[in-house]
Amino acid sequence: MIALHEMGLTDRIRTVRTIVGGTTPHAELMKVNPLGKIPTLELEDGTVIYDSPVIIEYLDTLHTGAKLYPTAWPERLTALRRHALGQGMLDAALPLLSEGFRPPERQSEPHKALWRAKLRASVEALEHEAAALGASGFTVGHLAIGVALAYLDFRFADLVWREAHPKLAAWHETFNARPSVVANAPVDDR
Repeated sequence: MIALHEMGLTDRIRTVRTIVGGTTPHAELMKVNPLGKIPTLELEDGTVIYDSPVIIEYLDTLHTGAKLYPTAWPERLTALRRHALGQGMLDAALPLLSEGFRPPERQSEPHKALWRAKLRASVEALEHEAAALGASGFTVGHLAIGVALAYLDFRFADLVWREAHPKLAAWHETFNARPSVVANAPVDDR
């Protein structure tokens, strides 16, 4: 949704909000996306696209503004690497969150420690890159990192990542102030 706002394409889609997850398959969604995951984009011709990076790259072809996926190297490589880091942070955060829903005696402390270590290492790496984040145009990499950090704020306030990472925290404040981000603030629906 942030990408759609950045591209000026919000008027070209119809949004259907649904909750997926847990152990019950979402039968209606699985009719168009067998993985039953969101986001899913269904085109007018019936083509279905799933997974945020694929959807965003497709949408990036539909507008004439600055591209979230740069075409030139090394800018493209930087954007893709940053995207991978932001996505990887979410890949560590989601199972950490899910583990907290298990009964305490069934939670894996080694896994929780591993996921938290990955998140801390990612934030530390980004602190060293914070100046460069603010010096380049907005790409899919910035989007992924910004969303991942927002997710840490939203679900893992106990990580208190901002205190030891002032440069990254300052960059993230500029991310949070973008109109596209303000228009898509998270909603606690659990």
